[in-house]
Amino acid sequence: MKILYHWLKEFVAIPLEPRELGSRLSLAGVAVDAIEESPAGPVLDAEITTNRPDLLGHLGVAREVAAIVRSSFKMPEAQPKESAERAGDATRVEITCPDLCGRFTARVLRAVRIGPSPDWLRQRLEALGQTPINNVVDATNYVMFELGHALHAFDLDTLAERRIVVRRANPGEKMRTLDGIERVLTRDMCVVADARRAVAIGGIMGGAETEISSATRNLLLECAWFDPISIRRTSKALGLRTEASIRFERRADPEMAERASRRCAQLIQEIAGGEVLAGVVDVYPSRQPAAELELTRRELLRVMGADVPDAEIEGILRALGFEPQRTDANRAGHDSLVAAWRCTQPSWRNDVAREVDLIEEVARHHGFDKFPPRLPAARQPARRLSHANALDALRERLIGLGYQEAVPIPFVDEVHDVLFREEAAGAPGIARLANPLAEDAAVLRSTGAVTMVRTLEWNLNRGQRNLRLFEIGRVYGIEGSKSVETPMLTLGAAGLAREKSVHDSPRTFGLEDLKGDLETLLEICGGVQAEAGGPAWLQAGRAMRLALVREKSALSAGDTKWAGAGGQLARRVAERFKLKQDVWVAQLQLDPLVRAFAAHRAGRHFVPLPRFPAVERDFSLVVADGVTFGRVAQTIRGLAVPEIENIEAVDLFRGGAIPAGKHSLLVRVTLQSHESTLTEAQVNEVSARIVAALEREVGATLRTG
Repeated sequence: MKILYHWLKEFVAIPLEPRELGSRLSLAGVAVDAIEESPAGPVLDAEITTNRPDLLGHLGVAREVAAIVRSSFKMPEAQPKESAERAGDATRVEITCPDLCGRFTARVLRAVRIGPSPDWLRQRLEALGQTPINNVVDATNYVMFELGHALHAFDLDTLAERRIVVRRANPGEKMRTLDGIERVLTRDMCVVADARRAVAIGGIMGGAETEISSATRNLLLECAWFDPISIRRTSKALGLRTEASIRFERRADPEMAERASRRCAQLIQEIAGGEVLAGVVDVYPSRQPAAELELTRRELLRVMGADVPDAEIEGILRALGFEPQRTDANRAGHDSLVAAWRCTQPSWRNDVAREVDLIEEVARHHGFDKFPPRLPAARQPARRLSHANALDALRERLIGLGYQEAVPIPFVDEVHDVLFREEAAGAPGIARLANPLAEDAAVLRSTGAVTMVRTLEWNLNRGQRNLRLFEIGRVYGIEGSKSVETPMLTLGAAGLAREKSVHDSPRTFGLEDLKGDLETLLEICGGVQAEAGGPAWLQAGRAMRLALVREKSALSAGDTKWAGAGGQLARRVAERFKLKQDVWVAQLQLDPLVRAFAAHRAGRHFVPLPRFPAVERDFSLVVADGVTFGRVAQTIRGLAVPEIENIEAVDLFRGGAIPAGKHSLLVRVTLQSHESTLTEAQVNEVSARIVAALEREVGATLRTG
């Protein structure tokens, strides 16, 4: 919104230079981004938030300035010279859809002379980025920028029966708007019509058939109020966004309609001549009484942490139009702790609906820098969510493993999202956005892998070659008419697992590194088991399905409840993202992890450290290539020997004297007793049982050479 400095000075005395005024407005919440010069004087470019439609006119900004400088504020003159004939005798107005149009005013002007606007008017409009058209149209635009309320002028002689009907559009009804485009309307759109056809899209744009031309002599001046939601939907559906629609969709002031109409009629009379018929046709079926709000010093102190003098509170609220009145029993006392004020909500401040909103108005004009930087006292004590401990523990482990957390937005391209979807029976549908920010952000992700791969791609394209990332977030879907949100943990890695050093050569990240990271991470959840396989977006032979040990042990034999999957990104998917190096991705549902974490934590109990030394025994096994360390460890644990404290894989070797199709696996078993020092005979007995079980269950033999 562009604001003319000299135009503001017509409403309020401003003792500040333009740059200082811009700074003061910014501190009060009206951000001024730039100041430039124009033939009409300095122009302030302000960013107006959607909840402040009153600031879309110079009058509203001037009211803010009056509160800032504590100066008097005056409304513009608005009293045209009227003839004896009444407007109600020359036209009629009917509203058949009060839910879409809450107020409609009409004034009639006769014998106007259409021509160019005076220089001062053209200069001001041009400074605001508007192209002057003629004196009547320019007058309506001028008043819109002055008072913040849109108007429209019709050629009265082109209106059938010279009357107005505000109604819903007929299905398939067409009309040509002022921009020369024929538009097809729908039943939920509000139109301004005459006795025969639609002549304007209510609150958005007028029609070409009734526009003001050089032949126009008689005018019907419309100033109305339209439902914000209806205006927004219509504007979006038609792809038609105008200065009028911007104001109405933000909920313009309904009480301003008559004043703006009167002000515009006066201005047209001054620059285009003619006579203004007496009075106004004002159909206002849904007038709402002004709401009353209360402000107390006690609540101001609780929220802001510091006091504001009575005179300052009342001066700010009065300048902003809230008409504060003391209501406490100690009205004669100054700065009383029990002070309370009753305020009337102005029609132009629909955003101020609670006591805390009044406190904000006082605080921003008093100056936020005058309040101590502290959090307000909470009415209700804060408490951690039930899953917070599990998430904290997972984050701590991942950071310890060298991963960094990524927080991407969940809006993705549907073409990319489909690459990671598993078309299983009963799988949720895609959650599409009704109003996407962009074409490549039109759906909510259905899997964490799509945003993780996109994040890896972004970093790889910018020279980051060694990456470890994780994300904790939700994925989305549609089941029937309901939305489904599933918390998900996603890991991504690329590059080297180990960089070159004096002692070690570099090693590329692989499936075993991903599996090791997941096993280390999920120890706090009772462990994880991996089996070959995975979804189609992972590379066949380099993928694994993951199951939590606790959940799997609770199921019947042969049944598996998968918690997630991980592996190397499939080549066809990597090519779609133009990835030039291998990428590894894993994702797990968070809810099973949280449950397993809680169960594992609840099952822990204190065990004193043993006083007796531990003994380590290494087993150099020769096993078939299909035998994994996990199966070997499971076989050893299946012996249920209480002295077995730990089992770990030390080395793996192929070739040499090892036959083809087999490999050598060095397994280290730690034995320790809490009762006594283990004897050589006891260690040998356990070792023999381990060897026998491995020979029997996995076909292992001890390596002899």
